[in-house]
Amino acid sequence: MMHTRCLRLILLFIFFPLMLYPKLGACESQDENLPLDDLRTFADVFDQIRLGYVEEVKDSTLLRYAIQGMLIGLDPHSIYMDQESFADLQSSTSGEFSGLGLEIGIEDGYIKVISPIDGSPAAAAGLQTGDIILKLDSTSLKGVSLNEAVSKMRGPKGTKILLTIGRAGESRPLEITVVRDVISIASVRHRILEDGFGYIRIAQFQNKTGESVEKALLSLKDKSNLRGIVLDLRNNPGGILKSSIAVADLFLSGGKVVYTVGRLTDSSNEYFANSTDLSEGIPLIVLINGGSASASEIVAGALQDHSRAVIMGTRSFGKGSVQSILHISEERAIKLTTALYFTPKGRSIQAEGIKPDITVDRAKVTTLTETGRISEKNLARHLGEKSSKTEKSEDPSDSLINTDNQLYEALTLLKGLDILSRNSSLVNNGKITISKELND
Repeated sequence: MMHTRCLRLILLFIFFPLMLYPKLGACESQDENLPLDDLRTFADVFDQIRLGYVEEVKDSTLLRYAIQGMLIGLDPHSIYMDQESFADLQSSTSGEFSGLGLEIGIEDGYIKVISPIDGSPAAAAGLQTGDIILKLDSTSLKGVSLNEAVSKMRGPKGTKILLTIGRAGESRPLEITVVRDVISIASVRHRILEDGFGYIRIAQFQNKTGESVEKALLSLKDKSNLRGIVLDLRNNPGGILKSSIAVADLFLSGGKVVYTVGRLTDSSNEYFANSTDLSEGIPLIVLINGGSASASEIVAGALQDHSRAVIMGTRSFGKGSVQSILHISEERAIKLTTALYFTPKGRSIQAEGIKPDITVDRAKVTTLTETGRISEKNLARHLGEKSSKTEKSEDPSDSLINTDNQLYEALTLLKGLDILSRNSSLVNNGKITISKELND
């Protein structure tokens, strides 16, 4: 029992200074007494495991497990990071790492897919938002930490791994083989959908995403007489807060973008846009879905609250919490949930997500052609017969309806808004303001 008494003294020595630490002192409840009975229980359990477990376990390993357990019990996003997992976090935000290309979280003790990353092996293999990863090869992931799951998914380029997946609507688990590869994340892509209508895709919010979107916007304006933009945030798992604020800033003329509320004084903040709208107020459609989380929800929520954009697609993921990296040493840190996000109008994103103004589910659309109908051009010697024989160029939107119906609907709405901006009383100095009714 001498070891247990010593351990109790060590625990008291560890926990007592926390009461005196000024930052954490602001978070304390009215009861400032340490839970001595619970600490004694912890010491007893620690000692029983140390002495009686079937295999010898190092004290440092048990304490690490205890730390991991404390964080896992809080929420799906608070985790303990050793040197390797901290390096993984840095590589994912910088834009290149090796593995499957999945953003994951924990739900009811299982690993859940938040979103497959654009162009990744996971996306190519058909992994979907909401999938539950039951096994990796023959290893069950029930109760496995995020760090462990990520470690098991990593491996040399070209190696295969078998995922057993639980998916809503499927009567039995699916088995999907994924080939590992180096994941190079192109944070921002852009192109012209049709003359006058641009498209910007953000796959993840990295350190320089704001700068990349600004360059994309300027490029689109140079290439075309830009009359509307689709901002695609589907399956965007989020990323860096400051980058989401920078992106929203490009489309707003001032005002609040987001604010956070937490228990620590430095975790409650307000973030505002500058007064210049680089997009010059042209019609804007934002596409979201169940894989749009965190930073992407901040952008969608801000543009929606300011009536700057029409939000289309399906309800977003609902990750409205802020994680802070708190260093324990040079090689170890914890990622701890310290605050919640709120949209400019005070809506909490957490577990609610962003509800689109216009719901458009992803679907396969089959166009119905009119057969057997005769028109003027079918008549012999009709006027303009020679000119009608010239080949007509294919409408770019024709392929969209078959490959991406949500983007097709967004483009269609952009065209409608453009017509209104040029022909109705909604025009204000050549610009259009999305009416409030669209957002209610």
